[in-house]
Amino acid sequence: MKTFRYHFTVAACALLCMAQGAFAQNLKLPAPSPTQTVKQDFALSSVEVNYSRPLVKGRKIMGDLVPYGKVWRTGANNATTITFGDDVKFGGKDVKAGKYGLLTIPGQSEWTVILTKDLDVTSPAAYKPENDVVRISVSPVDLPVDIESFMIMFDQVRSTSMNMMLLWERTGVPVEITADIDGKVMNQIDEAMKGEKKPYFAAASYYLENGKDLKQALAWADAATKENPKAFYIFYLKARIQAKAGDKKGAKATALQSIELSKEAKNDDYVALNNKLIATLD
Repeated sequence: MKTFRYHFTVAACALLCMAQGAFAQNLKLPAPSPTQTVKQDFALSSVEVNYSRPLVKGRKIMGDLVPYGKVWRTGANNATTITFGDDVKFGGKDVKAGKYGLLTIPGQSEWTVILTKDLDVTSPAAYKPENDVVRISVSPVDLPVDIESFMIMFDQVRSTSMNMMLLWERTGVPVEITADIDGKVMNQIDEAMKGEKKPYFAAASYYLENGKDLKQALAWADAATKENPKAFYIFYLKARIQAKAGDKKGAKATALQSIELSKEAKNDDYVALNNKLIATLD
């Protein structure tokens, strides 16, 4: 009888453990440090960061939870990674397109930001300096507000430059990212202009925004207006090119054309833009 009770008790415990295990496997809870993917269109492709976002939760972060002078995975849980679609300069240093681990060594007055070949570094012990791709030094900045959840974001995003910002507690760490894509774009324009459908508007815009030959830009803008005589935005572009070339009279006349076309299209935004441009010509 005792033997039966013993075996029954063992079997019951086993079943209970199995049931608890199955229940635990089906239980989904919110992540304490949720993951985030930040993808920013940049240059001719994009930059993507994958990381986890720990919270302050009333703790002292910099110099305590995140100690100074030690390698930090720059987030929580898994390793933080960054992927560049184009060759870039990261903090002024050349980096080939590809995927890298993003690590930092925080400091009170200086941070070291590291791109590594290793994509799985989650502790100082796992870090291998010989696998560094670049190391840069960055001065942190004091933030005017508290950042509760660790954040990686991109700011001042332009066609060939932007800042990656690491933000937590009251500390911000900016890293400049730039890309030299002018040669690629110019080659694309040259090839496209040989084709049947020529990108007059896009090419003229690029020439204007990047300090290229304004006479060529104006010629392309003229060609674009002939193809699309009701396109108020093309006339606005032409007016901007004329203004930059010093032809104030021509720019004003073209801007007035753009205003009339904008009114016909019921586009108040371009009416306002042209009026602002005309105001700079007086």
